Amino acid sequence: MTRQGAPVYVLSCGQGINGEQMVRSALVQFPGVRSKVVRVPHVHDAHQIHETLERVAEEKGVVAHTIVDPGLRELLVCECEQMDIPCVDFMGPVLDMMQQNFGDAPLCEPGRYRKFNQVNMNRVTAIEFAVAHDDGLNPQDLGKAEIVLVGLSRSGKTPLSMYLSVHGWKVANIPIVIGIPLPSELMAINRKRIVALYIDPEQLAAHRQIRRKRLGLTDDMAYSGVKEVYREVDAVRELYRRHGFSTINVSNKPIESSAEEVIAIIEKRFPEGAHKQGKRKVEP
Repeated sequence: MTRQGAPVYVLSCGQGINGEQMVRSALVQFPGVRSKVVRVPHVHDAHQIHETLERVAEEKGVVAHTIVDPGLRELLVCECEQMDIPCVDFMGPVLDMMQQNFGDAPLCEPGRYRKFNQVNMNRVTAIEFAVAHDDGLNPQDLGKAEIVLVGLSRSGKTPLSMYLSVHGWKVANIPIVIGIPLPSELMAINRKRIVALYIDPEQLAAHRQIRRKRLGLTDDMAYSGVKEVYREVDAVRELYRRHGFSTINVSNKPIESSAEEVIAIIEKRFPEGAHKQGKRKVEP
């Protein structure tokens, strides 16, 4: 048998998700009690507090809150005392303790936790996208990419894609093989999202020779021979010119510099919508 407990109203300046989770975590310790949990988000003024507390009083409920604004927090606590409503402050005592310990005043900005975690989720989503669209995988999704890198084998597409994804960009990369047509999916997307990589032929040949030896492959002059690589690089530069792809030179350049160039190109072209999910700033 279970009995009905007092409803718990969770007030917050933000979404109130964390406060609600704390209440529900506590409620599971009372298996014999069933209690309604009402989340009241975006509390920003005294009127909202008064209106909510009137409902709480009518239902003989209790209050828990994660209000970070000092003025609103004090008002809520005083009102609860006057109306004899039990009230639990999840945020105030923690902020006070940290302020005393750190010697700094808290920002008291609502929603900062959610914003911070949204940035992290953007990064996770971008990394997953880059992995799923590395080296030409899943070309049907190219239209969802914020950046599409194209380039010859061993020109640095994958590491640059991963670096950009860690900074929140959804990146796909497409290998170019001279003599083989570009994927139709690539030609169907907005060309402004495409950035082509150029690399010095001798550096490219050295990268390919290192890879060939690492994999224990037999000598393949068509893949790593300097003369053949020169011809390949000349051909790909002509391809870039013919299709109007913007090009950056990644030769002897740290990946951070290449990434900055790519981002500068995309943000210049899409000043209000570089990120397709909406403009957002991702901290390094």
